[in-house]
Amino acid sequence: MDHVAFDDAERYEPDAGWMRAALAGSDKFTFEWFEKPPEHSSPMHDHENEQVCVCLEGELTIHTEERTVTLKQYDSVWLESWESHRVENTGDERAVGLDVFAPGRSFDFWTDREE
Repeated sequence: MDHVAFDDAERYEPDAGWMRAALAGSDKFTFEWFEKPPEHSSPMHDHENEQVCVCLEGELTIHTEERTVTLKQYDSVWLESWESHRVENTGDERAVGLDVFAPGRSFDFWTDREE
């Protein structure tokens, strides 16, 4: 068993109010808790990992090249490997979500990224 206390989780905070925390996982899958301030959007991106995004609080809008869907509390969406997407908080309050990635990944995806 590998326990990760939320307060001790590795964090990535690239913008004010946008924070990700690495929860328990492995090289096969990872869980990332995140929060976004109102009107914040990640850049359009893709990755080798399949992704499930669950909205835990607030409102998250997922944009792909083919479709846009807005998640309310406890709604989820599955994204295929290499499917271009961005995640935006389109609500008036902070949004909190949980991302699951398979295979697992680290924050290197963001920190080593070339814009």
